[in-house]
Amino acid sequence: MEPPVELTRRAQPDTTADSPGPQSSTVPPRLSVDFGWRKFKSLLSDENTPNAEPLYILEYQIAKKRLKFKRYSTGEVFGLGDLNVVSIDADYEVHGRKDQIVAQSRLKTSYAHRSTAASTTDKPVTLTWSSDSNFTTWDFVCCDEQQLPVAKLTMNIWGLKKIARIEFMGLAEQNQELQEELVVTTLTLSYQMGLRTGNLLNLVGALFARPGHEPKARGPGHKTAPFSSPRASFESRQSQTTATAQVASGTDLHSAI
Repeated sequence: MEPPVELTRRAQPDTTADSPGPQSSTVPPRLSVDFGWRKFKSLLSDENTPNAEPLYILEYQIAKKRLKFKRYSTGEVFGLGDLNVVSIDADYEVHGRKDQIVAQSRLKTSYAHRSTAASTTDKPVTLTWSSDSNFTTWDFVCCDEQQLPVAKLTMNIWGLKKIARIEFMGLAEQNQELQEELVVTTLTLSYQMGLRTGNLLNLVGALFARPGHEPKARGPGHKTAPFSSPRASFESRQSQTTATAQVASGTDLHSAI
């Protein structure tokens, strides 16, 4: 079974009525999330190719509190998101790999998950999540270990059909496997947070939560991949870069310390 055409390859440059030919565009790959009330499903489509068929289907299994992600062209399930009524963490599965999105704080949206698609080695790397909101939108931003954004989900709080947009940046722009991982994790996290805002049991779960705990080992290699702090890793890289620059310029490293 062949995978769908890569999102970034399907993106076409913007055109205008005055200039019908293709133009260069710096618009990153983006997916629109359109909710259908009749079928109670959402279709995820490439915004850069508005006339193309959708790429993914999001099915809502309310009784199981589960999100099911399918490829539109084949119907193949590539991801699942399980919402928790008490725990403030969320469980997910993508490309056959199970893991958790773990809360880093009890009272604010600060989460992290381990990504194999963003890793260049045989060990997963830590991606972190934060959010911001106003009267009309609720944004979820995912950053890599250098705190560079790789994805942004904008939820339309009052939207009835066009409920969200997912934008891919940095590492995710040319990586379809990472794009699909982020589709699963970002929507799972957003619905978990939506559940938390209107659920007293999640408030109880937050009181007994262990923010930043090691995720449960749910797949090969996870026991050997600690859930390290991306901030500490980032600061360590900064220190190493500064030290290297000082040595290169002839500065005494010991006096700098």
